[in-house]
Amino acid sequence: MAANTPRLEHLNPKELLSFEGLSQVVRAQSGSTVYLAGQAPFNPSFELLGGDDFKAQATATLKNVAAAVNAAGGSPADVVSSTVYIKGLCGARSGQFFEAMAQALDGMPFPAHAFSIIGVAELGASEQLIEISSIAVIPA
Repeated sequence: MAANTPRLEHLNPKELLSFEGLSQVVRAQSGSTVYLAGQAPFNPSFELLGGDDFKAQATATLKNVAAAVNAAGGSPADVVSSTVYIKGLCGARSGQFFEAMAQALDGMPFPAHAFSIIGVAELGASEQLIEISSIAVIPA
C-alpha cells in the first residue's frame, strides 16, 4: 500500500443521508480489527458518571469508548462502526447525543464513523441511559 493511501476511507454516497459526525460507509484498507465491549457511563468503581443528565452520560460513555480503543493501541479515529443503545430514545436524546459527540474528547469531536442508534427500554443498570458497542481497525 502506498504511503499516501489512507488506511480508512469514509464514504457518504450522494444517494444517502449525510451529516457531520456520521460516515455511511467506512472501508478499512489494512489493520487489525478490534471489537470493543459495550461501554457505559461508569468509572472503574462502577460509579455512574453524569447522574440523570443524558448528555453528560453520553459524553462519559464516548470517553470510555476512547479509553477502550486506546488500550488496544489505537485512537478514536480508528473506530469504524458503533451501535448506540439509548434508553427512552426520542428526538431530544438523539440531539443531545450529537452534541456530546461534538465535544466528547476534551472539547474536540469524536471522529465520524458508521453507527446506528437504537432505542431500548432498559440497559444493564437501571440508572444507565446509554451504552455504545464499537468496532475499530487499529493500524498494523
